[in-house]
Amino acid sequence: MTIEAHSLVMGDLTVEVVRKNIKNLHLGVYPPHGRIRVAAPLLANDEAVRQAVISKLGWIRRQQTRFAAQPRPSPREMVSGESHSFLGQRYRLRVMAYTGPPRIRCSGAEFLDLFVRSETTVEQRRQVLQGWYREQLRERIPPLLDQWQPVLGVQVTDWGIKRMKTRWGTCNITARRIWLNLELIKKPARCLEYIVVHELMHLLERNHNDRFNALMDRYLPHWRLIREELNRLPLGCEPS
Repeated sequence: MTIEAHSLVMGDLTVEVVRKNIKNLHLGVYPPHGRIRVAAPLLANDEAVRQAVISKLGWIRRQQTRFAAQPRPSPREMVSGESHSFLGQRYRLRVMAYTGPPRIRCSGAEFLDLFVRSETTVEQRRQVLQGWYREQLRERIPPLLDQWQPVLGVQVTDWGIKRMKTRWGTCNITARRIWLNLELIKKPARCLEYIVVHELMHLLERNHNDRFNALMDRYLPHWRLIREELNRLPLGCEPS
């Protein structure tokens, strides 16, 4: 159970500290911006956390450098010829003047056709695309839950989709609710499956410990390769 969450400032580093009923201290660096998070035992003081961070400082810097070097798309202008991702593939946008309700059509393996009125703004066009992305992701989650919940012997009470800047997914264990990042619809389908399994697994093991990893190894043996692939892929760009 988490009883405390706060931040430690160590020079130019900000470390998110969460104390839990666990035996060992766990340190992680997370995309897209190299966020540092330490899950510490209840009795571990801030000095123990500082020493753990210092001992891993070289590794932390390398991880942050790797994340910083990842390509990031420039802000989208929502005009014909732009490149947009869907299920791990790159598509060229074609904006079509249209007087009916706005919609998106995936045309073959090359184009995403955006049908909108000619006077629509960039933001309105972006909202149409984001709405389509959300619909596509929403269609793909229930089959994965139907596949994996019986295998793992768990059941969520609810799930949802939202945009998250630092996480691909989250699990509220008490409420048995999972959230999935909208950006996953841009990634290969196997990445979505990995995140669904990862979040469901937290209903069996709360922490990212040896037992959690062993369960992932048992049910999704190639999960580490997918995790590396997901973290190597270009990150989504938040609208300005």
